[in-house]
Amino acid sequence: MADKKPLVKEFTKGLIAENPVLRLVLGTCPTLAVSTSVMGALGMGAAASIVLICSNIVISALRKIIPGKVRIPAYIVIIASFVTIVQMLVKAFFPEIDESLGVYLPLIVVNCIILGRAEAFAGKNSIVASALDGMGMGVGFTAALLAMAFIRELIGTGAINGIQIFPADFSMLIFILPPGGFFVFGMLIALANKLAEKKGKPKAELHGCESCPMAASCTLISSGENCDVKEATVK
Repeated sequence: MADKKPLVKEFTKGLIAENPVLRLVLGTCPTLAVSTSVMGALGMGAAASIVLICSNIVISALRKIIPGKVRIPAYIVIIASFVTIVQMLVKAFFPEIDESLGVYLPLIVVNCIILGRAEAFAGKNSIVASALDGMGMGVGFTAALLAMAFIRELIGTGAINGIQIFPADFSMLIFILPPGGFFVFGMLIALANKLAEKKGKPKAELHGCESCPMAASCTLISSGENCDVKEATVK
């Protein structure tokens, strides 16, 4: 039982305490872009989760073989391979989802959630723990997407997946537009912070480059500079 508890924690941490979108504030670009519809959010969440779980497993299995100097390119090749497989499957069996996701499906390759978990966790932990970490982060990412999409689609169109809930005359189109996305995103982050605080977790805060999982291999840091993009992490 003592060995099982840490493994369970690796899964559950991605749901609220370290939710990649609402607590770590990662992957915001696809989150805001595809959360205008529930189906698009579900498709993106499922695709990213599959890539995250599979890449975590493979990277963990090869962590002792991949040389440290080329680990980042190796991680990207592994992630890109799974993204290509997922993209081909979506194109073949779910063309409507492929069309709605557009360029954001192949851009999963550079999703900072996936590369961040590969560098920060899968490259240092066992296969089972890495698989559970990927599952937890994937479920957390999908849940955040669905929550945003449900609110935005319902209030913005009055319908969910084509099913009219209330008259379209009472809908507010702004929730489908970028300003509405940022508003809902902010509200959900505040809610996630509140829930985490009740469990004794600190608020998500912005830190410097030392908190970035890519810091060890960053050329900007080695040259004494700082990048403009700060990763949001939890203390």
